[in-house]
This record gives sequence, structure tokens and C-alpha cells, in this order.
Amino acid sequence: MGLVTSTEMFKKAYEGGYAVGAFNVNNMEIIQGIVGAAEAEQAPLILQVSAGARKYANPVYLRKLVEAAVETTGLDICLHLDHGDDFDICKSCVDSGFTSVMIDGSKHPFDENLALTKKVVEYAHDHGVVVEAELGKLAGIEDAVNVADRDSTFTDPDEAVEFVERSGCDSLAVTIGTSHGAFKFKGEPQLDFERLYKISELLPGFPLVLHGASSVPKEFVDLCNQYGGQIPGAKGVPEDMLRKAAKSGVCKINIDTDLRLAMTASIRQVFIENPEYFDPRQYLGPGRNAIKAMVAHKIKNVLGCSHKR
Repeated sequence: MGLVTSTEMFKKAYEGGYAVGAFNVNNMEIIQGIVGAAEAEQAPLILQVSAGARKYANPVYLRKLVEAAVETTGLDICLHLDHGDDFDICKSCVDSGFTSVMIDGSKHPFDENLALTKKVVEYAHDHGVVVEAELGKLAGIEDAVNVADRDSTFTDPDEAVEFVERSGCDSLAVTIGTSHGAFKFKGEPQLDFERLYKISELLPGFPLVLHGASSVPKEFVDLCNQYGGQIPGAKGVPEDMLRKAAKSGVCKINIDTDLRLAMTASIRQVFIENPEYFDPRQYLGPGRNAIKAMVAHKIKNVLGCSHKR
């Protein structure tokens, strides 16, 4: 029981043909909802903190909340930095007790990304921390990440091999057609599975990561439409595509937007149906329950990691 790296989680996931969910956290209720679902489903768990979340909630508060989750549930949890964009933020997270960090140098040319990643890997490995890197530019918007469609680039399989071998990173986020944010596909979503198969073939046993994988189940879209105003008609990533990716070398799937939508729709529902409420517990409690339901759905129906703890 405790904070652990993702190494053993990914080894089991790769061999078992499933993915571990990496859920973004911002406050106590979100953490409680996520760990409640993971505990009930006996699933491996990664809680990840973005730079925006660190600024909003203070990294000390978030780390202590995650430590409380470990203490109260008995789960092994990997605490991960999501989208660290420079060495200093990665170092700060390593020094403060994170067990995994992501250095996102994808905005840089290949050689600069490689040099930055190697620097983070050397420091993190010296402190027993694992490192996720990214190669290719993912379109969309999430916190400080903002890449226009025209500037996105898919991951080159041969470059991926060179990058992994030379950087020493422990996992690699690849770009195959997903996109950060909600409702980003105007037509039918298409993932480049041939590219994914090639990367996985060239890097056998190596854990790959998918960002921008929000899928927005219909029941939650309906809830948003009913209580939050009509949402745009564009689509998320179909859940069957994510399950297919999890069977093809993708060991970690990031989930953030779906959680935001579920919690926000639930809170709006409370206020529409009970405008007299003013106690935060009266709306944050249902929000927490909505998070738990969404995470349980992802674990069972998308990630395939129920009872894989």
C-alpha cells in the first residue's frame, strides 16, 4: 500500500491487453470519486496533476489528498505529473514525492525534445521516479496545451524507436488521431491503428500512452444537454476504439474531459432542481458521485482493468 511507480502496472497491462486509467485531479471531491470507483472495481490507478491543477489547488494540498486516498483505501496509487513543459516543474514534482512525471517536449524539434527528455530522465531515475515523454503534436486545448489542427503531427514509428532508445524514457505518448478537449471531431473520428500497430511492433513490450481520449458516453451527453445547455454536435473518441488501442500496446489512457462534464452536469442539475441550496456539500456531494460513476464506467467498459489490481 502506498505511492508507487507505473512500472509494474504497465507490465501487467501490456501482458493482459488492457489499459490503466490516468485520471486528472483538481480537488478533494474529484479524488474521492475516482478512488472510490477504483477501490470498488479493484483496479490499478494513476492520479495525475496538470500544471493548471498545481496552480489552482497548490501541489502540497493535492499530494496530501492523494496520500489520504492511499491511507483510507489501501490502494497502490501512482502520482503523476501531466504535461510538464520544462525541467524545473518535473524536478519540483520529483522532489515533492511524485512517483511519475511527464515531460512534454513535443512542441520542440526532435533533437531539442530528446535533449530535454534525457535531462528529465536522468534526474528522475536518480530519484526512483519514472518518466513519460511525448513525440508528435496532439491537437486541441487542455489547460496550457493549445495546438491548432493544422499544427498537429502524427508520431513517426521510426522516430519513436530512436527517441525511446536514446532518451531512456519509460513510456511514450503517441499521436494517432486523438485530440485534447471535448467534442473535437466534426466528422467520424478516425484513429490511425496501422501507425499504432507499427509503433508497438517496433517497440515490443514498451508502454504507449494515449492523450486526448475523451469519449463522452451518451448518458452523460444527455445529462449535459438537459441541465447544462446544448453541447456542440462534434464527437469524442468512440469507446470501442479505445478498447482496441488498449489491446495494441497502449497501457495508459488519460481521462479528464469526461470527468469535468460529468461533475459539471451533476452540479447544474442540483441547482436547477434545488435553487435554494447554498451548502457546498449539497452540490459537491452529487458531483463526487457523478465522478465515481464515470470512472467506474471507464474502468469496466473502456480500460478493461476491473479486478486487475
